[in-house]
Amino acid sequence: MKLIRKILFPVVPIYYVVTWLRNKLYDLGIKKSVSYDFPVICVGNLSVGGTGKTPMIEYLINLLKDDFKVATLSRGYKRKTSGFQLAGGLSDADTLGDEPFQFYNKFKNDILVAVDSDRNNGIRNLRNLEGKPNVILLDDAFQHRKVKARFNILLTTYSSIYTDDMVLPTGNLREPKSGAKRADVIVVTKCPYNLEVNTQNEIIKKIKPENDQHVFFSHITYSNAVFSSNTSIELKTLPNFTLVTGIANAKPLVDFLATYNLNFNHLNYSDHHDFSQQDILELQKHELIITTEKDYMRLKKYDILRPKLYYLPITIGLNDTQVFNKLIKDVVTPI
Repeated sequence: MKLIRKILFPVVPIYYVVTWLRNKLYDLGIKKSVSYDFPVICVGNLSVGGTGKTPMIEYLINLLKDDFKVATLSRGYKRKTSGFQLAGGLSDADTLGDEPFQFYNKFKNDILVAVDSDRNNGIRNLRNLEGKPNVILLDDAFQHRKVKARFNILLTTYSSIYTDDMVLPTGNLREPKSGAKRADVIVVTKCPYNLEVNTQNEIIKKIKPENDQHVFFSHITYSNAVFSSNTSIELKTLPNFTLVTGIANAKPLVDFLATYNLNFNHLNYSDHHDFSQQDILELQKHELIITTEKDYMRLKKYDILRPKLYYLPITIGLNDTQVFNKLIKDVVTPI
């Protein structure tokens, strides 16, 4: 794959110009963006792969759900449905996609969860509901310029900051680095715990934020127990198990579990892996399976796996939490 990416380097300038021109047409108003008279908050990134959008959306849900009628709107990557879908009692990862189904599974009593590849259509459908939301969180929509969000949160990982990357196909960026100027907030995710201030300042210098942009740093916090639908097991008491992951980068999770000196083997699938029947039959041979919460959403529907299937929840912690929370609350609170 790396060799193919290098071979495709001559395509990089073409991809750069096409995506830059697209953004410029939106910036100049030649291509139209729709704005709304209620708060729409977008969470996204410049790069492909996992930057921590799901835990950031969950952080925002927890911050806002007690005071506002919140909805999440995602594309519904790899779902087996089309058009607008509102999560309900019959929903699963096939109808919504794994991340939206995770939101619904966790917050179904507090928020609305919807998917639509056309975000404007999704917003219209949500606002036409009898119990319409007054705050909509757009998941992975930074490049969806047809919607002009009131507030844009751009995520970039500590181990692969967008300033050190280039556009596809040789690099991982979906658009040129200049797209970061659209962000109101830039969050460097998956940082080491208690990242030193000097290191933070070095990263901020590298990012070179605009005068009106804020840069924050976040880290992943793993639970000290794994969970199934009706029970839990503390990590320190886990017997031998198989770790199953279908995420962009499983290394932080593997490293965390290693700190407990646990005995496990790791089955590492591609991001958003579509588990086949053969995969399920192979997994059924393992006595205990630990997986991510996202992968659990796809695997728990299989009866032969459910008794042995557990997930490890994660949350995020932010530096300057009060400042970040106030920025969000100021966006959604009427003046």
